Amino acid sequence: MHGVAYTVFEGVTPEPMEVEVLGILKNANGPKGDIILVRLGGKKAEYTGVVAGMSGSPVYFDGKLAGAIAFRIGEFSKEPIAGVTPIQEMLEISAIDRTPEILPGTANGAVSAPNKTSGPGLPVNGVPSFAQYLKPIETPLVFNGFTQEAIERFAPQFAAAGIVPVMGAGSVSDAKQPEPLQPGSAVSAILVRGDMDIAATCTVTYMDAQHLLACGHPLMQFGMVDLPMTKAQVLATLASPLNAFKIVNATEAVGAFIQDRHTGIMGEFGKTPEMIPVTLNIRGGGSTDKQFHYEILNNAHLSPVAMMATVYNALHGVNEYGEDITYRLNGSISVNGYPQLAVQNMFTATDQGQPAAVMAAMSLGDRFSRIYDNPYNIPNIHAVQFDFEIVRDRRWARLESARTDITEARPGDEITIETVVRPYRGEAIVRRIPIRIPTSTSKGPLHILVSDGDTLDRVRRSGPMLGRRLDLASTIAFLNKQHVSNRVYVSLLEADPEAIVADKVMPSLPLSIMNVMEGMRGTQEMIVQSESSVNEAATLPLDYVVGGAQVLTITIK
Repeated sequence: MHGVAYTVFEGVTPEPMEVEVLGILKNANGPKGDIILVRLGGKKAEYTGVVAGMSGSPVYFDGKLAGAIAFRIGEFSKEPIAGVTPIQEMLEISAIDRTPEILPGTANGAVSAPNKTSGPGLPVNGVPSFAQYLKPIETPLVFNGFTQEAIERFAPQFAAAGIVPVMGAGSVSDAKQPEPLQPGSAVSAILVRGDMDIAATCTVTYMDAQHLLACGHPLMQFGMVDLPMTKAQVLATLASPLNAFKIVNATEAVGAFIQDRHTGIMGEFGKTPEMIPVTLNIRGGGSTDKQFHYEILNNAHLSPVAMMATVYNALHGVNEYGEDITYRLNGSISVNGYPQLAVQNMFTATDQGQPAAVMAAMSLGDRFSRIYDNPYNIPNIHAVQFDFEIVRDRRWARLESARTDITEARPGDEITIETVVRPYRGEAIVRRIPIRIPTSTSKGPLHILVSDGDTLDRVRRSGPMLGRRLDLASTIAFLNKQHVSNRVYVSLLEADPEAIVADKVMPSLPLSIMNVMEGMRGTQEMIVQSESSVNEAATLPLDYVVGGAQVLTITIK
């Protein structure tokens, strides 16, 4: 059979391509997932071949929509041979979607493909990709406003989410595009927009008054999504034997993509997506302060990675960036219906070699991951603000020593811990920390942990606490109790069991109470630790990021 397909090679107007059917590939797109193998014809298609961004191009036979171009064959093919998924499979997305307006009987187009967005032959999570002759046409995610260093730094995290970043092959704006969308038009899905952009572009397969279907394969196959949907203008189509692609500018918004499925993505016209607005201020480093405004997608898998990459990119992209630099961070993450999550800390390069900007970005990404990683509540983050103050100095110090002049004490006594902190290329700082031994402390050995805040947090998350998932309210309360990096902490640990329920700690429980609560240990409601933290004290804030830990032992009489 012979037919016609439509795609945009340049501008906004779809152009026809000749289509010749070569045959049917049974089960090529999974069980019962047949693919129509076709050869594209016409001067432009024969010159460019099958290009990234062409996926979703509608294919018609005798004026009827048969499916969408979704696959390419091989790596260096000399012929424009593509795979087309029958439209019937794409219509399943309409049936899955909860909105009732679009019905299988009224839909008119679609596509298919089985894999996450990825590049040919690229390793994912360190594992080289296997040989694959038939593969989904790549839908590269274009990063605009990002430095190469920022993308390379977080490439493994993006690869784990199925994303292969592409730099600067287009942009995102709210420029008006009067030409209406139609099957064959370019359309973009936006993951980040504002002073930094991340966008993916493919081709519209089918449209009705409320919805459109596009791509023919998933972006990340996340199921239900909420991403801005925009028109797009193709600046040029770059022919390449290795990786031909379209250079695209995303323009005015027309709705939101609401489904990201195995056989394509589905958009709804007029819908306003719920993005996370971020304000990032950087001050103190130069003559002018810098402010960044952008929005990131609200998605459990990608939001933490997008937050890390954008924060690092902003810090790395200013003239004040350097190796010997320190950041003071104050900020907040606001979640609808919950207390505000405060973010306060200091970051600088340590003897482990990680740049301060990387540690700041990873710390914020960790908070986002914990907010999303709860099995009870869907977080609705409605505002994020981070204020970074730059200090042009490596303000790092290690805990050199800790001592106390007593070996025995009694419950109720106040003891003093003397600590020596050695700054990077600086004179030693001596701090004395008084701490009272609770009157309920048991007789016997008492361990005194003298440490930085991160070590103390790791101790409390160790053992049975590792991998523990809390509800959202408890998660926010737990994160608000995390210790800052610019203090030395003293924690008294006695050898009595401690029970933790959600974010609440019950130290030194009597055995009778433990026996009553024993039935809870089979659930995630209660965690029992072998030692109890019975008291805690800290120095006043130091103007250094402190690292190190020591354990002292005294005897309680």
